[in-house]
Amino acid sequence: QVQLVESGGGLVQAGGSLRLSCAASGRTFMRSVVGWFRQAPGLEREFVAALAVSSGNTYYADSVKGRFTFSRDNVYTAYLQMNSLKPEDTAVYYCAATTTSAEKYYSDYRYYFDWGQGTQVTVSS
Repeated sequence: QVQLVESGGGLVQAGGSLRLSCAASGRTFMRSVVGWFRQAPGLEREFVAALAVSSGNTYYADSVKGRFTFSRDNVYTAYLQMNSLKPEDTAVYYCAATTTSAEKYYSDYRYYFDWGQGTQVTVSS
């Protein structure tokens, strides 16, 4: 099991940027897929992006493609750079990890078993 801690959320104006961090402890990311999901009040948890750590391949929801970038700088920390933020990006953002190797499940939160506590991102108009 890996423990995940998110940081970097906050309040930003539309068009601004934030960088979220996801720090792992207990186990490295090396054999994992790391995902970012978000959940706004009253809505279902939504896929944002995923990073297959061993291959470096990234996957994005259409709603964030071209604006968000998922990266890592070592086997314990991953980052979600969010640019050109919109009010509809407002949500609690969660970092999660899975060892599933099936790409079709990378965007499905039900296949992630390690989760962080979440960090609030609020984008004002």
